[in-house]
Amino acid sequence: MACRSCRSHIGQLARQARITSNSAEASAASSIVAASRLAANPSQRSQRQPAQQQQQQQRRGFSSAPRSQASMLPDFIKNAAGHLLQSSTQPYQVHRATEIIYKTCASQATYTISEEDKRNGTVQKAEDGVEIGVGKTMWHTEFGLPATFSTWSQVTMLHMYLVCARLRNLDKDAARSWQQQLVDHYFFDAEERMDLTHGITSRGVRQRYLKDLFVTWRGLLAAYDEGVVRGDAVLASAVWRNIFSASADVDVRSVAAVVSWMRLCLKMLDQMPDEALFAQASAAFKWPAKNELNVVDRPVRELEGLLPNAPAAVAATATNVKAEEPTATEKESIANMQRKLGAV
Repeated sequence: MACRSCRSHIGQLARQARITSNSAEASAASSIVAASRLAANPSQRSQRQPAQQQQQQQRRGFSSAPRSQASMLPDFIKNAAGHLLQSSTQPYQVHRATEIIYKTCASQATYTISEEDKRNGTVQKAEDGVEIGVGKTMWHTEFGLPATFSTWSQVTMLHMYLVCARLRNLDKDAARSWQQQLVDHYFFDAEERMDLTHGITSRGVRQRYLKDLFVTWRGLLAAYDEGVVRGDAVLASAVWRNIFSASADVDVRSVAAVVSWMRLCLKMLDQMPDEALFAQASAAFKWPAKNELNVVDRPVRELEGLLPNAPAAVAATATNVKAEEPTATEKESIANMQRKLGAV
């Protein structure tokens, strides 16, 4: 992973590579068209060839007749396609594509801390000293997550995991390149957020935090992979530990909604062709996770018709429950049990 100061240079190289790639593609396309026309009408070559050049070729024993279409055009097209696919600009194209995907992942739980609060030292903090900013995304308003660096990091990693799971279907080298570029974008952005948003100016401190984030990322991959394979209960446990920080006050509906949304995104990404990942991978996240709350609230097939309004019925039942006094027989049984326990 390169340092943050190299990021601007990488961006400049990417822009130059795109310009070079576009010009190369245009040149190759025009050459392919010219070769196609030449193969379709071989007489044009002999007509355009100077007479002096034809005489020189005849004296040297060369034939002035052009090659046939079958022998010339496929080789040229193959060489041109190989130039476009194997050119040195491909890593920069992957860099640009993963940058677009990462920006979509990082924007899901973005937050801000005002400069005035930082100057005055009035930034809101949690009980453990973590700075709390202002977040207006769905993850803050619908799921009740605090606008902290930890929340942003976990939600961003969640989206990155879904993309990385789809990239495993690519060729081994291509998948490794895509995943490495995507992870690099995250760590560049995380270090910049530590510096500019939270005022952690010490590079040594930032590097220690980045190492902790890398360990978290590796553990997160294993936890989500296990949940996807073993079932929704295990996946919900991983979501609860990572996204909701294993909070005892979490709404179970929110955990279930995130699990359902992850399954849906994995399905949408799986249906995308490999060549569409460059431009359409971010489209899988257009469906917000909060919409899955409707799926969670819908009764299962076995309860259809029995609970016409399941959430309201459950809430009303919980509200109307009253503690009942035990009967005389029950009191006597409890007293006997207490005496036995005291004797033991």
